Amino acid sequence: MNLREVRELIGPTRPRASRLQRCNSIGELRALARRRLPRPVFDYVEGGADEELSLERNVAAFRRWQFSPQAPRDVSAVDASASLLGRRLALPLVCSPTGYTRMMHPLGELAVAGAAARAGIPYVLSTVASSSIEEVAQGGHPDLWFQLYVWRDRGLTRDLVDRAWREGYRVLEVSVDTHVAGNRVRDIRNGLAIPPRLTARTLGEIALRPAYWAGVVRSPPIRFANSPPATAGRGGITIENMTTLFDPTLGWDDIGSIRGQWPGALIVKGPLGADLAREAIARGADGLHLSNHGGRQLDRVIPPVDTLAEVREAVGDRPAIVVDSGIRSGADLAVALALGADAGAIGRAYLYGLMAGGEAGVDRALAIIAGEFTRTMQLLGVASVAELRAAGAAVLRAGAAADPSPRSGRAR
Repeated sequence: MNLREVRELIGPTRPRASRLQRCNSIGELRALARRRLPRPVFDYVEGGADEELSLERNVAAFRRWQFSPQAPRDVSAVDASASLLGRRLALPLVCSPTGYTRMMHPLGELAVAGAAARAGIPYVLSTVASSSIEEVAQGGHPDLWFQLYVWRDRGLTRDLVDRAWREGYRVLEVSVDTHVAGNRVRDIRNGLAIPPRLTARTLGEIALRPAYWAGVVRSPPIRFANSPPATAGRGGITIENMTTLFDPTLGWDDIGSIRGQWPGALIVKGPLGADLAREAIARGADGLHLSNHGGRQLDRVIPPVDTLAEVREAVGDRPAIVVDSGIRSGADLAVALALGADAGAIGRAYLYGLMAGGEAGVDRALAIIAGEFTRTMQLLGVASVAELRAAGAAVLRAGAAADPSPRSGRAR
């Protein structure tokens, strides 16, 4: 073999892809994030409540479903777009609300909202975000939602709702599963606080993760941007003393009251079964977000995806249903749609991208899921989201419980 033939085999030299671009799954983004972030911060994203059984079972619940392709079909042109609450989305996916996001990267919620806008999907801002309602709205995302925790001080609650509407948010999600904080053992063990405390352990983490801490030092202080000043106490704000301000008396009458105040679409978010879903719709909700908070509140709760079929049957076709807690791939998203959801939602999946590479990392996470979802549709033999939802159980078979820890990165 001569030199010319060798060169033809090797092909042209190409620039080496960045570590972010070399990540081809959410699991690989997770592994990169773990190398870059201090352990207490990574644990905050990664961890769940108590024994973390719900956390593991959420992921396993998606993976027990097996596909039954509807081939041969013409899937040369696939439409992955979908309608949700009167808006057309490029992908049936929502970026769920997550708290304290600037702790994971200095741009925090602003980075996630920017990536979601480019992907053509909604972004939901949390009540306990580290960027304010107004700051995120200034980014120009055309489909912002606001997630509401009901405070003991109902005047503060009403103020949050009014601010969100005034700033252009058009969907309000009311969370009903956070009367008190879940027992997140990792956060308690790590003594997690906002802003992070300079303990002996933290100083050690600075030496191990200098790039992360340099970003923290150069950026404005991390704060609870939408919370009342009374939450700031001596020694900093912890997850525990923040949630003591949430109202444990929250009931259905409160949902009706919020419905009366909010002019836009209203969604009730929580671990809702058929009866509770019917009640939410009866109280004026336009849709449901089936969620067990990613396994971060009550442990041993049924995975939301396992309630999808019964909830859809209970409320009919009209109310919107979003499901989260366990989606780590485009295949998981396809399962959710086939079981009756209008859209899936992700939290940890995009946070892994944010921790791995900032706004570009979120872009990468959303691109990975979009690519996987489109490819799954093609291989299933469906050319649109409408066809996937219409096919329903025909493209799924229930299998044995799957290992929630793929080789590309553990779900936990």
